[in-house]
Amino acid sequence: MTYVIAQPCVDVKDKACIEECPVDCIYEGRRSLYIHPEECVDCGACEPVCPVEAIFYEDDVPGEWRDYHRANVEFFDDLGSPGGASGLGLIERDHPLIDGQPVRTA
Repeated sequence: MTYVIAQPCVDVKDKACIEECPVDCIYEGRRSLYIHPEECVDCGACEPVCPVEAIFYEDDVPGEWRDYHRANVEFFDDLGSPGGASGLGLIERDHPLIDGQPVRTA
């Protein structure tokens, strides 16, 4: 099991979760953050610090956001498991589910 970042993060990317993650498994795409399913150790440190409540345990993702589990997994298909997000910085792409969303402005 793993944690999943869902729709409330799109175009927000607060990054408080990145600071709390002890294993550096939260990666930054252009419009959203993604949790690497193989690197996540299920500690849950990221969930309570998310100000937009976008992080869910895999089995607890609300039905309307179930596809975000797939998006978090598939985001890493080409990337593999780099072993930590901090060395990569911004990844200049997003999963097609995120790309297909209307852009939210503040």
